[in-house]
Amino acid sequence: MDPEAIRVGGICGSLGSKSYNLLLLRAAAEMMPEDVLYEEIPIGDLPLYNPDLDGDSAPEAVRLFRDRVKAVDGLLFTVPEYNYSLTGALKNALDWASRPVADSGLYDKPAAIMGASQGTFGTVRAQLHFRHVAVFTNMHLVNKPEVLVREPRAKFSADGRLEDGETRQLVGQLVRELVRWTRVVRSGRAELSAR
Repeated sequence: MDPEAIRVGGICGSLGSKSYNLLLLRAAAEMMPEDVLYEEIPIGDLPLYNPDLDGDSAPEAVRLFRDRVKAVDGLLFTVPEYNYSLTGALKNALDWASRPVADSGLYDKPAAIMGASQGTFGTVRAQLHFRHVAVFTNMHLVNKPEVLVREPRAKFSADGRLEDGETRQLVGQLVRELVRWTRVVRSGRAELSAR
């Protein structure tokens, strides 16, 4: 593996196997530059966060998830909206990944968010709530472009391909900006460690 290659992990905030947010994440994965190593990081096997199970007694699924989050240089999240906020599954994953605080896999990590919703706001409230979590966990989010996919049923084909040209363009821009931002952050770290 090229040590200079950027590694990006994708996390879908929905557990649904036919979720438009999962399809959106996979569309973004297809748009990753060839020199980027991409992997999807599932969250479905994580138990509910319980501080009694943290530390050395963390379940195997949690340890594997944390290791995968720590191993990537940047993260791409799809943020579904349930009841005006992010999903319980996604918040649970963020809670596990952020601990222990002194060794958080999210701390200082470049990240980008996007989301799809059948409603007219395209997960704007959920993404706003995610940004609140990102402040505490010290993730460095890409601010633009915002990818808020409304009425995705009309934008994806029956076999799950993102066909809407404007949405594909926005997702491509977000992917490129995440990769660019991740390189900037990694370069800055290398420069600081060399001093």
